[in-house]
Amino acid sequence: MLTRERKDHILALLRRDRRLVAKDVSRELGLSEDTIRRDLRELAGEGLLQRVHGGALPLAPAMADLKGRTALSPEGKAAIGRAAAALVRPGQVVILDGGTTALQVARHLAPDLEATVVTHSPGVAAVLAEHPRLNIELIGGRLYRHSGVAMGAVAIETIGRIRADLFFMGASGIHAELGCMTGDAEEAAIKRLLSRHAAETVLLASREKLGAVAPFAIVGLEEIGTLIVEAGLPDEVITPFRRGGLTILEA
Repeated sequence: MLTRERKDHILALLRRDRRLVAKDVSRELGLSEDTIRRDLRELAGEGLLQRVHGGALPLAPAMADLKGRTALSPEGKAAIGRAAAALVRPGQVVILDGGTTALQVARHLAPDLEATVVTHSPGVAAVLAEHPRLNIELIGGRLYRHSGVAMGAVAIETIGRIRADLFFMGASGIHAELGCMTGDAEEAAIKRLLSRHAAETVLLASREKLGAVAPFAIVGLEEIGTLIVEAGLPDEVITPFRRGGLTILEA
């Protein structure tokens, strides 16, 4: 088997099984584990998978920039946005993350809702401004263009003064064992801080994020109150999350 054929086979296995063990692939193909590990290193270098101990996991497609993520699961994100917006009660203080799914939450908040929404995303704040009865608190700082959110010392200082009822959080990858992750270390730290300043964190999870991984951990799933997913997902996708005792809301 040629190197390219072998790598294509590895990627096909990863798409099918959502995880790959190097030892199992080496047995299947009659090759050494060193050969398979070398293939995994090279594929990881090409941005096609995420290496983990003993094998690999799918790399989150949601690590693309904000414009690129807009085309991923648009109907699912709209459904998740509606379900998340329905959780907000009058008078609450809610933190809304940046990202394409958070934009859907903002768009689906009830037009007569009276609440306070805090966000570090100028784009999300612009959508929230269409709701006349909302109080909108915009966290400032250095703009991280990849995700369109504020980060840095100013953002950290502001977040430290917030006490919220809910934090609607996005992530690039969500894994039943490894937790939720994103592609930038500082962004992960900001999300973690926002989570710690809310009584409950609600994780917004479109289909392409489930089972995928990214380089930087945010929090473990034990720190998540509710996971909102699209309805009708295959059992093999959603069952690992149910096993962990996580509250799952199907949108």
